[in-house]
Amino acid sequence: MSEISQKAVLVHDCWKAHFQTPAMKHQLCTAHLECETKYLEESYKVSWPVRFRVLLREAQKLKKQFAPADYYYPNQLRTHLEKELDNLLSEPLEPKHKEMIAFQKQITKYRDHVFTFLYHPTVPPDNNGSERAIRNVKVKQKISGQFKILSAAENFAILRSIIDTAIKNNQNVLQVLNVIAEYKRN
Repeated sequence: MSEISQKAVLVHDCWKAHFQTPAMKHQLCTAHLECETKYLEESYKVSWPVRFRVLLREAQKLKKQFAPADYYYPNQLRTHLEKELDNLLSEPLEPKHKEMIAFQKQITKYRDHVFTFLYHPTVPPDNNGSERAIRNVKVKQKISGQFKILSAAENFAILRSIIDTAIKNNQNVLQVLNVIAEYKRN
């Protein structure tokens, strides 16, 4: 395992392959979990998925209220949320609600990855930022279909990475690109 992966928390959908990726911890994307619970709610017309979704939203609200020390010390509100999660996961469901039972089993299996974001200040509850970061590549792919040569794809990826990093750090994109261009000239 590389030094980076030993320190990284991977935020992702609940695909089995994602758990094969070496990381210090994993965080299930709460946005994807919310979408699944909306589907289950519409399919079965029961309250269990609604209560699960409310629990996720309460955890997201709690993260916004956390001070830096709250991540590293016992916290009653976080403990309460975890107990509520355990209650939901142990609640018997109707045998005819097969997809909901499968979801409950899946979350039970990966239970330790639902609230990882409440233990790490820099870990988001969802992977929406990552998905936004690759959107430009997908748009480029849809418009032109492909890159003609590999070096063009590599250059595009490098520039997008620099631009996105500058934007995330509230830096002026043109100034950042100028600094890099000056550095390359020297």
